[in-house]
Formats: sequence, C-alpha cells, structure tokens
Amino acid sequence: MSDGSRPEDAGAGPQAHVHDDAAMELRVRALRTLLVAKGYVDPAALDAIIDSYESRIGPRNGARVIARAWTSEAFRRWLLQDGMAAIASLGYCGVEGARILAVANTQTAHNLVVCTLCSCYPWPVLGLPPVWYKSAPYRARAVKDPRGLLAEFGLDLPAATRIRVWDSTAEVRYLVVPERPAGAQGLGEEELASWVTRDSMIGTGLPRQPDSRR
Repeated sequence: MSDGSRPEDAGAGPQAHVHDDAAMELRVRALRTLLVAKGYVDPAALDAIIDSYESRIGPRNGARVIARAWTSEAFRRWLLQDGMAAIASLGYCGVEGARILAVANTQTAHNLVVCTLCSCYPWPVLGLPPVWYKSAPYRARAVKDPRGLLAEFGLDLPAATRIRVWDSTAEVRYLVVPERPAGAQGLGEEELASWVTRDSMIGTGLPRQPDSRR
C-alpha cells in the first residue's frame, strides 16, 4: 500500500530500504569485541548503557509526546496530521526521526509497527530498538500473523479488532498513539507519561494501568 501500511491479511512484498543496517551492525559488533578484548570497555557497563537508551531514556521522550496528545486535543490532531512538526515542538528531532508518522489506536483498530528488511526505528522518541524488533521471526510474523504475534507478547485483542501493520523504512518511521487508559481524566502530563510503555508505542503492548505503573 502506498502509505506504508499493511492490512492484517496483506501479501504484498516489503518496501525497499536504502541503507544497510545489517552491515553497520556487524561493524559495531566487531568494534565492541575489539574494545572489550583490549580492556578499554567493561561489557557489563556497556550493556547497562545500551539498556538505558533502549528501555528508559529514549522511550521517555515518546511517552511525553503521547501524554501531550492525551491531554491536548489540538496537539493530538497536530501529531496525527504532521508528526514531524508536533514532535519537534517538544524538542525531539534527529536524522533517525526525519519523518515520523503517528498512527492512533481506537476501540476497533490496533496498529503494529515493524521494519521488514532491517530495523528502521524512530530513535528520537523511542531510543534504541529492542533486540526482538530487529529479529527475523518478529519481522516475518508481524506481516504473516500479527494477531498470533501479539498474543505471544501477552496482548490478546478481540476478534473484531482490526490490526493494521505499518512497515517502517529509512524515509518514514511510525509512532503508535495508544488509547488513553480509563481513569486518566484530569491528570497531568508527567503522571500520564508514566503510564506509557515503549511497547505500547510500537504496538506490541498497551499502556500500563493505574495499579501497575510501578
């Protein structure tokens, strides 16, 4: 489809990507191995730094974007119409987020993001991509069996819920805007941002509920 999305039963081939993330990953791994072997870096410390960017620092940016969309209808409309400008207005921008499209979940539709050929990902708002996002099984099953894949993540959607799969590329990356949890009315952005998870912005999960925020 021309907008980069795939319906649940889509069979079209993936879009062409214009850069070679696999080659870059091999170079990074080789450099890491060399630095560790020479004693220049502590692998445990390096893993901790990567985990911070993958799971905490990066996704916090996206969580603030979502929280703003939950509290401001004007910002939500702006985000869905021009994701780049809306996100940049909060200070989050960069090469890896040159063009970000926001797609909103509803009571009848759920969005899932994948990069079928490598690991294109909106770094400015989500940080580093998780390992599973780059794996071949995830990339294949997101297109072939998105409902089954989501169930393995613990997300069992009603049969009537339509799943739309978005294929990220070097030119266009996607950010899922999850539905605001019940009971969120009247709360401030910082409180709401603590409910937003990285997985809910990829589409493999939902926001935390009030009783599980911690």
